[in-house]
Amino acid sequence: MVEWITNTMQSMSYLGIALLMFLENLFPPIPSELIMPLAGFTASKSNEMQLAPAIAAGVIGTVLGALPWYYAGKLLSEERLKHLADKYGKWITVSGADIDKANRWFNRHGNKAVFLCRLVPGVRTLISLPAGINNMPLIPFLAYSTGGTILWVSFLTFAGYQLGKLGKDYALVDEYLAPVSKIVVVIIVIWFILWIIKKNMQKE
Repeated sequence: MVEWITNTMQSMSYLGIALLMFLENLFPPIPSELIMPLAGFTASKSNEMQLAPAIAAGVIGTVLGALPWYYAGKLLSEERLKHLADKYGKWITVSGADIDKANRWFNRHGNKAVFLCRLVPGVRTLISLPAGINNMPLIPFLAYSTGGTILWVSFLTFAGYQLGKLGKDYALVDEYLAPVSKIVVVIIVIWFILWIIKKNMQKE
């Protein structure tokens, strides 16, 4: 997987980054946690790639990759999607339970879920489905998706860039990023809890 990502990025440069991130959204087994840190790492080592354009390419590819899921949610019923996921989802590691989970996030938190879930591994791709199922307008969907994607892609790319500047080996990316990714998830969960408490206090 890493070799294929590396070859695609080297041969296609920024277009390769956008393509990889587009595919990452269609096929969740392709991890953004490998693609964007490699882009940042490459930018730190070569004049052929710059940090800001690499981030822009990743954001564009991600947002475009969210649209097929969004329109699938709009055009197909929730039950139909869950049936298809249970039947064929093993090829892209998506199940009916995953769709249920993403739908609960959306129903609980509305449009904000699209923004916040872009920062949560495992949910960030699938949140486009309930947005489509619940007929979220396209412009707000794109706005929230782009905002969350900018934060996530920038974080991953800059992490890879810093590893390169520190002279670390790219093979250590997962070792360095895995704990940080968990911290990000914990922060988001805490933010959710505080937000819910505040809402409940306002109702009293």
